[in-house]
Amino acid sequence: MKSLFQAINWSGSSLQLLDQRRLPDEEVYLDFTDAPAVADAIRDMVVRGAPAIGITAAYAVVLAAQQHITRSPSDWRTPLLRDIQRLSDARPTAVNLVWALQRMQRRLSRAGDAPVAALLDEAKHIHQEDIDANIQMGKHGAGLIKKGDSVLTYCNTGSLATGGYGTALGVVRSAWAAHKLDRVFAGETRPWLQGARLTAWELVHDEIPVTLITDNAAAFLMQNKQVQWVVTGADRVAANGDVINKIGTYQLAVSCRYHGVKMMVAAPLSTLDMEMVDGSQVTIEQRPEAEVLELSGQRIAADGATAWNPAFDVTPAALVDYLVTEAGVIAAPDTAKLAAFHSGLPSV
Repeated sequence: MKSLFQAINWSGSSLQLLDQRRLPDEEVYLDFTDAPAVADAIRDMVVRGAPAIGITAAYAVVLAAQQHITRSPSDWRTPLLRDIQRLSDARPTAVNLVWALQRMQRRLSRAGDAPVAALLDEAKHIHQEDIDANIQMGKHGAGLIKKGDSVLTYCNTGSLATGGYGTALGVVRSAWAAHKLDRVFAGETRPWLQGARLTAWELVHDEIPVTLITDNAAAFLMQNKQVQWVVTGADRVAANGDVINKIGTYQLAVSCRYHGVKMMVAAPLSTLDMEMVDGSQVTIEQRPEAEVLELSGQRIAADGATAWNPAFDVTPAALVDYLVTEAGVIAAPDTAKLAAFHSGLPSV
């Protein structure tokens, strides 16, 4: 089954993004015509999810080229490269962001003095490739799930976080379409509540029943044998199989191992970072304290309290049962398996 909506749309001259901060109360698309505004939108969580961030940045390079070539036909490269750097700095943990921008820069280097059409073609290819990859991941992941199983998913890994369909939520969609799943649980995912606001909204939108749980109910859910799988996405996967994903993923993986629940990570090949030896090398984004201390602008913590707000954590590869990509499944991923898998992929 396909998702019934798209969060990223190219209008022909501008980029339209579904403002995820306003879901589920309002479905509002914002229109962007310049790259700095898109960089701000990425940083401010208008758009989020590693694949979606990469796709959005690719379209932003097209906007930058349009703008700077129109303003200064003889000197547009310097400001364009400055915009690309600003996009790259918007959210440093998601490897898809840098990956997409590098692809756009390679296309730019071959495009000559009139690059807009070539850049737009590359951005559209990145977008469509992600959708195709998600559908393949969904099929591979659903193939591991047995009829009657239940899953717990975390954060938001669906059409809102990707070009369409989803990574972990793509597995859920595929398994549901195959009539395999008994129940789907979603963790609320503090502090931005991506599970409560976004994943629940997507699944209800696509008529897939979903049961929301608080994040601190997950281990008890497993203890009561309510789920057989935890299925998450990833913002980056290191060469040894360590998974960098939304804060809280690590504690889910620990609980899975204790309770005998299988841990599945669904991530496109663009998320594999073979230059990163292990997860200890990643830069973990630190978000503002207010995201924890406040809710919808209203302070909920005691005055004087401070907050620690890392956006991501690192799940050791030893806690991952299956890494699912569009090219296939790696059971119990480690350095040797990932190296062999990666070397067998066709060159791009």
